[in-house]
Amino acid sequence: MGRHSFLGEFELLVMLSVLHAGDEAYGVTIREAIEERTGRAVSRGALYLTLERLAEKGYLRGRLADPSRARGHRPRKYYRVQRAGLRAIRDSRATVTQMWRGLESVLGKG
Repeated sequence: MGRHSFLGEFELLVMLSVLHAGDEAYGVTIREAIEERTGRAVSRGALYLTLERLAEKGYLRGRLADPSRARGHRPRKYYRVQRAGLRAIRDSRATVTQMWRGLESVLGKG
């Protein structure tokens, strides 16, 4: 299968949340997407560390929006999944799918 870019569980949740949020993918929307879809609480610190790590790997690209008065003149950082990130998501899905194969009798199909 070649070289893989396997993502950890939380990294994968973050990447998928960025895809779900589309053009509105910034810290709050990403965090809300994870919490709503998984029922799992997400700390701000863990989220922002993971976003930065994924950006360093080249899986995400961040861009700063214009500062707004409502945010105390601080810019909001939006994220977008890059080509390498899509490849890492696909590799992670393929790896997990491969590991599930043959376990249906033990774990069920659903």
